[in-house]
Amino acid sequence: MFLRLAMRPLMVCLALFTFGHVAAAQTKVGVINLQKAVLESAEIKAASAAMEARYKPRVAKIDQLNKEIAAISENLQKNAGKLTPQAEASMQADGQRKQRDAQRLQEDLQADVERERNEILSRSTSKMQDVVKQVAEAKGLDLVVDTPYAVYFKAALDITSDVIAAYDKAHPAAAPAPGAK
Repeated sequence: MFLRLAMRPLMVCLALFTFGHVAAAQTKVGVINLQKAVLESAEIKAASAAMEARYKPRVAKIDQLNKEIAAISENLQKNAGKLTPQAEASMQADGQRKQRDAQRLQEDLQADVERERNEILSRSTSKMQDVVKQVAEAKGLDLVVDTPYAVYFKAALDITSDVIAAYDKAHPAAAPAPGAK
């Protein structure tokens, strides 16, 4: 009796193991590099170009301030001992003010770019997941795994290119704004 009770869990495990392999053999799996799919979509490329154009004047302003700071620093070094204390103090104060301005502009720019980038990626990722589901259903896939979580897969299972094409078709990139490159 004890032996019969002890064998039941073993038989159940063996049955699950056997049927598990049969079920897995029938499961159709696809693999996607979701990050690549999102970043290589036409919509993201267009959004990236639009952001670059939109923030270009701010980057130029920061670059100009950095050039002015470098010129002040060079002038102070070149004329060390030749300037009056007041002139030297005035140049140093001007350089420090420009450094603070450049740092603030840089921090503001970075925060704005990061915020906008995250918003765009969040929207696109959500739409991408819907497209992945549509492609998976069209291909009869039961499971789609993102490549960072796959230890190994055959290249034939990769549906990334199909998903990018379907996404670009479903969500065409907006026409660039006039003057944007």
